[in-house]
Amino acid sequence: MTVSAAFGAGGPVVGPAVADRLGMRFVDRAIPEMVAGEIGCTLEEALVHDDRALSGIGRILAGAARLPTVALGMDVYLPDRTIAQPEDFVAHTEAVLNRLADRGGGVLLGRAAAVVLAGRRGVLHVRLDGPRDRRLAPAAAEMPAEMSPETGRPARSGPPDRDVERMLDDNDRARTAYVKHFYGADPADPRLYHLVIDTTRLPVSATVELIVVAALAV
Repeated sequence: MTVSAAFGAGGPVVGPAVADRLGMRFVDRAIPEMVAGEIGCTLEEALVHDDRALSGIGRILAGAARLPTVALGMDVYLPDRTIAQPEDFVAHTEAVLNRLADRGGGVLLGRAAAVVLAGRRGVLHVRLDGPRDRRLAPAAAEMPAEMSPETGRPARSGPPDRDVERMLDDNDRARTAYVKHFYGADPADPRLYHLVIDTTRLPVSATVELIVVAALAV
């Protein structure tokens, strides 16, 4: 099963819940970890080229092979160094997705998996989305907290509402750009999915139930 989720649409919550109900593996962070191991780079480098990373997509679209020092929101900084081309990361990500599908898959979140695995029988493709204004509150819960070195508490660069709006818009643009740039598709196109759910209008329990029923029917 593949799950594509707009930022603030509950992918990190719904995905694991569906996997638990179906007795399947939830696969999210494991994908860039596998890619990093195959290419021989660090996990942080792989995350910069990942569609669910909070930064770095602009560098993919610019085709940059060298990364400036960049913060990933997890107290890790990348030195200025030469790494593999973005296309290499995408190709390895596709290979990982296909191997996971060969082995029975799981619940795969993001990485344009609905496009990569579009021709496979028995794979349910789900899209979680909702109006921008209704995704703002859930998006706040998905935002990583940047810690202030002085207080040790979360620090924001501006008013909380403005920070959330900026993060949501940046993520929407980045995830859309990733799929459009590498696959020529729009991740919000309903034709890519068997099931599209507005998670801003349904509770998590109902969303999970809908997906589980659909998965058992495929």
